[in-house]
Amino acid sequence: MEASEAPAEPTGKILIILSDASTFPVEKKDGSVAQEESGVFVAELAKPLERLLDAGFEVTFASPGGKGPNLDLISTSLMAYLGNYWSKKKDLSLLEKMKAENNFSSPRPFASIPDDELESFNGVFIPGGHAPLADLGDNPDLGRILWHFHDEGKPTAALCHGPYALLSTIHSSDSPGFAYTGYQITAWSNAEERVIETMKGGTIPKVEDALTQAGAQFVSNVGLKLAGDITHDRELVTASNPTGVATLGEEFLEMLTGGY
Repeated sequence: MEASEAPAEPTGKILIILSDASTFPVEKKDGSVAQEESGVFVAELAKPLERLLDAGFEVTFASPGGKGPNLDLISTSLMAYLGNYWSKKKDLSLLEKMKAENNFSSPRPFASIPDDELESFNGVFIPGGHAPLADLGDNPDLGRILWHFHDEGKPTAALCHGPYALLSTIHSSDSPGFAYTGYQITAWSNAEERVIETMKGGTIPKVEDALTQAGAQFVSNVGLKLAGDITHDRELVTASNPTGVATLGEEFLEMLTGGY
């Protein structure tokens, strides 16, 4: 079987959460807010996606309003791939395939996915890039969707800035609070964000601070975890940055096939 060619009979269905945003906010020292370009981080989406497709899973993309996602420019550079041209080409080719054969260019709006349809999905995946900071953390329909996967104990994977989307569970209608209170979660850390802040010359919303304030037990990759490590707590598996894409993809797939 060729890479990313699914078997005739699908193994199951995965919902992939994307942001509609093409920018994220950076507060400058003078109090003004600049919008810096961003989007989905290519490798953080493509690497786990490839594993899911190779295992025979169908995927459906969804976003707040159904807008085709922007690709983070840094993530399409050779620098992001440590000079590996072929890895970059493979990832971008996979996303082009998703544009042609799936709904990557026109994700399902969150509001268009009713509760009864959520029953048909086996798991949910949220890749990173800074874009989730702009429109995923407070989206009530996303909160409703994530509450379903939480309540049903279905595998949920997120990495880098993707875990910021988990905060949406606070904003869903009739929400009792943060669905992941007490969970150990790894994401883009304050220390990592401060490096970006130095480059951008301003302050960026911190995923670590937001998750901790909501009630999560944040597990930092700085000093405690090696690059590429993941954190698995109940139905949730998370990773801090692109170095964790392979391990996260493997763990998520194992969870989906009954290995947890």
